[in-house]
Amino acid sequence: MLIGIISDTHDNLPIIEKTVKRLNEENVKPVLHAGDYISPFVIPKFKTLKAKLIGVFGNNDGDHEFLKKRFSEIPNCEVRGRFAEVNTDGFKIALLHGDETELLNALINCGGFDAVVHGHSHTNLSRKNGKTLIVNPGEMCGYLTGKATIALLNTTMREAKIVEL
Repeated sequence: MLIGIISDTHDNLPIIEKTVKRLNEENVKPVLHAGDYISPFVIPKFKTLKAKLIGVFGNNDGDHEFLKKRFSEIPNCEVRGRFAEVNTDGFKIALLHGDETELLNALINCGGFDAVVHGHSHTNLSRKNGKTLIVNPGEMCGYLTGKATIALLNTTMREAKIVEL
């Protein structure tokens, strides 16, 4: 199974449209968003996404209640708070933004997840800690690094590749 991983949208509407198009082309199922949408007006841009979107809040997300409302208006989209455990075909994923370093490190080191997915640092990475795959897709917005990136996680191969948009 191929899972799309995104984070740190930061209100960049044109890149959201480009990302949704790419994720649809890749036929990913589901898409995980590790937070920092920022404003509720970005959520309707995910309406054309063909896969289920599961997200968590980031440290820069504003009005959580209005973001939840926007998510509820789109079929197959949900935001679960600051943390989500996602099980897909027996592959167990911890999804969080990553700004709480002690929590992030505990999840990585506990060995209880096949993958830990996070954002926050705007730096992409895909590495293993024992059997746990750690994936940060980098920044979808491209504001800090100048590169808009996402990740594609192959659960069968137990690996993720970073894709520049």
